[in-house]
Amino acid sequence: MKRFIGFIKKEFYHIFRDKRSLFILFGMPIAQILLFGFAITNEINNVDIAILDHSKDATTKEIINKIAASKYFSIKQMIEREADIASVFQKGHVKAVLNFEKDFSKNLIKDRKATIQIITDATDPNTANTISNYVNAILQQYQKQLNKDITIAYQIVPQTRMVYNPELKSVYMFVPGVMTIILMLVSAMMTSISITREKELGTMEILLVSPLKPFQVIIGKVFPYIFLSIINAVVIVLLSIFVFKMPIQGSLFLLALESILFIISALALGILISTISATQQTAMMISLMGLMLPVILLSGFIFPISSMPMPLQIISHIIPAKWFIIIIKGIMLKGVGLEYLWKETVILLGMTVFFIALSVKKYKIRLE
Repeated sequence: MKRFIGFIKKEFYHIFRDKRSLFILFGMPIAQILLFGFAITNEINNVDIAILDHSKDATTKEIINKIAASKYFSIKQMIEREADIASVFQKGHVKAVLNFEKDFSKNLIKDRKATIQIITDATDPNTANTISNYVNAILQQYQKQLNKDITIAYQIVPQTRMVYNPELKSVYMFVPGVMTIILMLVSAMMTSISITREKELGTMEILLVSPLKPFQVIIGKVFPYIFLSIINAVVIVLLSIFVFKMPIQGSLFLLALESILFIISALALGILISTISATQQTAMMISLMGLMLPVILLSGFIFPISSMPMPLQIISHIIPAKWFIIIIKGIMLKGVGLEYLWKETVILLGMTVFFIALSVKKYKIRLE
């Protein structure tokens, strides 16, 4: 047992003296969570737009002032002709143009109907759709002010309420996903590189013929990364709470247990990658290409799985990150417990056992 503890201490010393490993372990998670939290967002603020006002009456000026007063839009320029719309978009100066029809106020009073054309730059479809929705919301609010003294029989007024994320903050979506990516990459990539390094340098054979048993060697190589991954998880949760003001509605204890389960699953994947990798470069490439892309694309982190083709939906079931994102969102945002997340937990546990069993089998074959 003393030899085993000494071996673990040696692994900690080896990690802490390698500045590049320390940067990957601690610098990358903090940088990623801050970048995703602040820079990558679905919300819009101060979007540059142009106005084409054919009417130029009191009503259009009032609407323009309301749009300009909002924090979402900044009126970049006023254009005079419809022919100028294409050149404005081509120059990339604005993301949208609001085109007010001629005699806007007269049409509104006479026909009780007037038209505003919202023209958006759809090279980024999500942003274009968001801009359109924001403008429509401002116009509907203005319309309610005009109609506050008018009653219409049998009027149906839909009311929308957003639960779990009423302010539609994109950081609520990105924090669980980034936490999943970081834990997967740090745990799997660093473990696979650590074990493959010993094989590449020829020291793995020395370790395997030492008084330590083979499983103790593997556990000793993995244990420091369990500890360091837990620290990363704690740092991410603290940043999400104190920097991004993200609530944690559920049990912190359950969140910790589920995170440890996912970390062990990722570590088992790292061990499995090390069995098929002869060099550190190969292990890194397999970890990055084989884990990072599926985690981002097929886990439901950014793109909804239900919108994917059926073959990709089936493939997503074998990605541990998918189930962990469901678990972490359920605990942090919905505040649910294990009674609602038992299925995802069992699936994640089953995957972890499978990865560990496969890694043990592979290493037994290598030892023979």
